[in-house]
Amino acid sequence: MMIEFLKAFFGIFVVMDTLGNLPVFFTFMKAVPAAKKIEVSRQAIVLAGAVLFLFLFFGYHLLTFFNIDFNSFKVAGGIIVLIFGLKLVLGFKIPEEHSHGSKTALVPLATPLITGPATITTIMIFSFQYGFLLTILASLLNLYVAYFSLVRVDRLHKILGHQGSDALSKIMGLVLTAIGVGFIQQGWI
Repeated sequence: MMIEFLKAFFGIFVVMDTLGNLPVFFTFMKAVPAAKKIEVSRQAIVLAGAVLFLFLFFGYHLLTFFNIDFNSFKVAGGIIVLIFGLKLVLGFKIPEEHSHGSKTALVPLATPLITGPATITTIMIFSFQYGFLLTILASLLNLYVAYFSLVRVDRLHKILGHQGSDALSKIMGLVLTAIGVGFIQQGWI
């Protein structure tokens, strides 16, 4: 059970890419007044968690409603995870809209940065592989890591720097690419 939890935690950790997103977190959070950083961080995590758990609990029913086979979802999700991994490793640019300021920063921070398409796909697949309980626990721990990173982004950015964060992002991207290929293989069989 501990091995499955670690696999779920690490898989979600890689997909959320909290460490790789530190430069983006830093950019958004520097526009937020110091007194508001904890509040904005909390709101971003609550919104990210709401999206994550909405799809964790109701994603399968949504697939069923649209008559989408779960293996097809695994292949499609694997392709998305693969693309996000390649984006991180090779530095592909995917057009994204970003807003600045404490009110508008919630949407890009919470989703798609913390809980984006790759995270949603991963938690839905992990709920079938490892069960709901382990996936919920791994998701909650990852949301806490993301919250800690948002609140302490200034200090973490100083420690890692832009290059250190980019290097970690590339390593996470390679692992993410492998996870995407694994999802495609599982769905194809």
